[in-house]
Amino acid sequence: MNNHQGLHLSGEGVLGRARKVALDAMGGDNAPGVNIDGVILALETLQGVDVTLVGDESLLRAELYKRNFSHPAVSIRHAGEAIGMDESPSVALRKKRNSSIHVGITMVRDGEADAFVSAGNTGAVMAVAAVILRTLEGIDRAAIAIPLPTATGHTVLLDAGANATCKAFHLYQFGIMGSIYAEYVLGDKRPKVGLLSIGEEDIKGNDITREAFEMLTKSSLNFIGNAEAKLLYKGVADVVVCDGFTGNIALKISESVAEMISKFLKELFMTNWRTKLGYLLLKPYIEKMKKRIDHAEVGGAPLLGINGVVFISHGSSCPRGIRSALMAANRFIAEDVNGHIKESLAQNRHILDPKKLAKEEKPGLLERVKRGIGISGSPDREEP
Repeated sequence: MNNHQGLHLSGEGVLGRARKVALDAMGGDNAPGVNIDGVILALETLQGVDVTLVGDESLLRAELYKRNFSHPAVSIRHAGEAIGMDESPSVALRKKRNSSIHVGITMVRDGEADAFVSAGNTGAVMAVAAVILRTLEGIDRAAIAIPLPTATGHTVLLDAGANATCKAFHLYQFGIMGSIYAEYVLGDKRPKVGLLSIGEEDIKGNDITREAFEMLTKSSLNFIGNAEAKLLYKGVADVVVCDGFTGNIALKISESVAEMISKFLKELFMTNWRTKLGYLLLKPYIEKMKKRIDHAEVGGAPLLGINGVVFISHGSSCPRGIRSALMAANRFIAEDVNGHIKESLAQNRHILDPKKLAKEEKPGLLERVKRGIGISGSPDREEP
């Protein structure tokens, strides 16, 4: 009856048990079907992992029945509400506490899940995670880390949108977190860390980047100095650090350029019979290139610095993207990334002056959410 019933899951898991991942089954543009298909794909290769589908139980059971799929590693946790992609983060916190995002992240807090994965509303995921899980000790701001394809492999860009404004010590902490993620999840040995700036020279940048430069230079990280935006896709650095305002703009511009190039290529190959023939000859190589730059191959971006494991996938994720996010979350757990971040912070504790930090610190994500201020730093339009 079920093509997947014979699949055997093994592995050490967490403390001798299977790792548990809570998946926001209601999150994303094509939920819940695409999320269930992603789980089915993941379980073909993922070992030692239990997946809990969080969402409307009757709807999820109907989707599983439609696919003739059941599996001992898959369970359902009912959540009667869902957060729309256009709803404000305050809705998730104040009005929809039975949403799939709220329930799934609460499972992580209560030890019922080791990680939470969502392709849903990014702002809502960040806000709920900040309030329920809070940040790791020694980390002031959580950051979204986006793995980007480069000429030599990939680079991790952070922050990609969680913090519109940052102090120098936030950028330093992003460097710590990004380096650990690149090493233990992406497999980079002693990752090269760069600071996004307007020039490669040490003196380039504003006051914040110059101060962050000094901190990163004194740290134990493999800091290579400033990195201009033009070097981002050349693979000069394995980790590129910036504030969330700059990082989000860089990310959106990159996506726009990629779409434009794709459109130009389609127009070019459809020009006449010669170009169509050229496309047929080049198709295997074009498909190979598309796979290299496809965000579905990475699947999800970790919210680094949170006292738990939270991955945010693209809203338009396909089943491969969900599978990749589940696999990345599993590796994050297995490699104890948060534990290594704490170790690196302890190793570099001499960099920061606690008294100075207390004086300079401005409201972070948690405080901004409590005050009803949007993720981007602007007031929420919706009344509490």
